[in-house]
Amino acid sequence: MSTRIEHARLIDGTGAAAVADAVVCIDERGTVEYAGSAHAAPLPGPETRIIDVAGRTVLPGFIDTHVHLGFRHGMPPGQRGLEDPTLLVLDTAARIRQTLDAGVTTARDLAGLPAGYRTAVESGRIVGPRLQTAVRALSHTGGHGDVSLPDGTDLSGGMTEIADTVDEVRLAVRRVLRSGADLIKVCATGGMGSPYDDPDDEGLTVEEMKAVVDEVGRHGGKAVAAHAQGRPGILNALRAGVTSIEHGYGLDDEAGDLAGEFGITVVPTLSTVYAGIDKDRMPDYHYQKKVRWSGVTKENISRAIDRGVPIALGTDAAVCPHGQNLMELSYLVDLGMDPMAAIVAGTRTAAGLLGLGDRLGTLEEGKLADVVVCDGDPLRDIAVLGDPANVVCVLQEGVIRKSLLAGVSCDD
Repeated sequence: MSTRIEHARLIDGTGAAAVADAVVCIDERGTVEYAGSAHAAPLPGPETRIIDVAGRTVLPGFIDTHVHLGFRHGMPPGQRGLEDPTLLVLDTAARIRQTLDAGVTTARDLAGLPAGYRTAVESGRIVGPRLQTAVRALSHTGGHGDVSLPDGTDLSGGMTEIADTVDEVRLAVRRVLRSGADLIKVCATGGMGSPYDDPDDEGLTVEEMKAVVDEVGRHGGKAVAAHAQGRPGILNALRAGVTSIEHGYGLDDEAGDLAGEFGITVVPTLSTVYAGIDKDRMPDYHYQKKVRWSGVTKENISRAIDRGVPIALGTDAAVCPHGQNLMELSYLVDLGMDPMAAIVAGTRTAAGLLGLGDRLGTLEEGKLADVVVCDGDPLRDIAVLGDPANVVCVLQEGVIRKSLLAGVSCDD
């Protein structure tokens, strides 16, 4: 069925000015036929479904490039192995749907989500964002991904690949790819939630990360996302040629310049320092690190925004609440990003990072019709997107997945 969305305020994700009284036309294949001013729109056919959004804002479906859907909010990584596996599956499916209902039509999971969930969405077994997953993260013994007990018992629940040499790293990449990974995640630094290290500690070496980049190049060329919080590890990851810097809390001007020079995207996951600090839910070591780093993070990312470092939306959902993903846009704006630029970071830039820029990220002719309709004007108040109640309609490839609009029903 073809669909026509009319009486819309259109923000198309390209960064162009919003279009008042716009129309979006979607063909039977779920691709955009037209997106623009109503006066130039083609006339609807006799079988066209009309969705009158009555002046609401229409945007591309958003892309969260850093989530952990296999974890409930606040769950320490070491507790995953203690979860009932059946309940874990059901709860994960619910989180996936919750993420879609928040306006995220595509998500990249950076460890803890088996590839079967991606297949479940693709095959229609469950409804959720289209997924890319790293499956497991590569870490040193005692590094950010090592959540073993002192006696060596692994509590990661299948989240981590431990590798300590260049040769072991190559084997680890092959094992993760064999498990169906869409990309490889490496731990270039320590972290906040890991018990044995700190963000300034270095993780995988430059040589090891170069081996990862080389190995994925030998297997069709996949992205490499680097968990990188402290400055030394950020620089190591940049010099190794990774695809993205995740977190980037210690990003200084040198690192920002290198990111721009090498075309490496930064995913600052600001939700972790705005909404991810809860003394009552966190081990004390985790809470103390978060408090210590929160101000530094805001200062560094604010400067990176001002300097034009490439930035994509990512939340680290699980560290922060699931289903509130688009609050990340407010945090980017709070640190100095223009609201339109923040929307682009969550649409066009994020699509490019995931290698989907030719299909997603903007509402342009020939792109897949992932569409979000929201109450309010996010260019005046970006926070309207952060409340899922304001996300009144979500379409994926023209299929209505969520609707709070009167007279408009879901297709699934």
